[in-house]
Amino acid sequence: MLVMEWSLWVFSVFLTTPITGSLTPPALPISIPDQAMRSLREVTHPGLQRRLEGELYRNRTWARLIAGKKMAVGLVDLSDPFSAKFAKVNGDEMMYAASLPKLAILLACAQALEDGRLTETSEILHDMRIMISRSDNGAATRMMDRVGFANIVSVLIDPRYELYDTELGGLWVGKRYAKISKRYPDPLMGLSHAATVTQVCRFYYLLAMGKLVSSQRSRQMLDMLSDPEIHHKFVNSLDVIAPEAKVYRKSGTWRVWHSDSALVWGPGGRQYIVAALVEDPRGEQILRDLIPVVEAVLKAPSKRLQKASAQASTSLGEGMLQK
Repeated sequence: MLVMEWSLWVFSVFLTTPITGSLTPPALPISIPDQAMRSLREVTHPGLQRRLEGELYRNRTWARLIAGKKMAVGLVDLSDPFSAKFAKVNGDEMMYAASLPKLAILLACAQALEDGRLTETSEILHDMRIMISRSDNGAATRMMDRVGFANIVSVLIDPRYELYDTELGGLWVGKRYAKISKRYPDPLMGLSHAATVTQVCRFYYLLAMGKLVSSQRSRQMLDMLSDPEIHHKFVNSLDVIAPEAKVYRKSGTWRVWHSDSALVWGPGGRQYIVAALVEDPRGEQILRDLIPVVEAVLKAPSKRLQKASAQASTSLGEGMLQK
């Protein structure tokens, strides 16, 4: 009887375990019904949360930065896009994010194009693209002027997106990316260019599911976020460990403030969102080092499953011999 139970368990493991290797991920954006969408806070996963905290706190420098609210990390496991898993450390900590909040400008522009308040010309599309891929400040400022600060805020607080909350913070762009510019600091922390990792992850999550503006506009924004031209931080590490993966990314740097965010979409179940904010002179290297740790966190369950499968097979073999 014990042998039969182990046999059924091992068989079910192999049936339900995702195939790794060259399995091609689904095309983005993914078509998912509105009623199937859940907020990231609703899909916080205890196991993923424990693993993320365990790996981050293992590094003493990171642990000190996290305790001082100078490092925040968000992670979304999308290996099963219809059952997302979310984990975060200092997830709602509002931090200066430099150019990363240009994501908010991108969304406001896409919304303006959809609503007909902005005409889709080659010049505008080019500025939207280099604002992201090259983090071009001139292009970002031109796009801010075209859509207007009030419209950017309107999009961020729109109930469809909820990317900024007066109690929890989120993405915020309150100043043109130019030396001379009026400031419109966020109501919560008084920052000009800021973010929380939870809301950055939400941006990419909605984008991956085709829920930012429309499926067509989501695809357009994905194209602008793909193939980043600046290969540092997250991208530096992903170039080495996942060269076959598609990376949709926006980062930011100013003095000791370093930020990065990416939707990583590759074969073998490498489908995830990661966002991090760091206030430290070593932030560039910290963000490079974070990617292998994040990937280890995501792979942990499959490793345990393989170990369990091996143990089950051993027990099955012993049971058959005893029989």
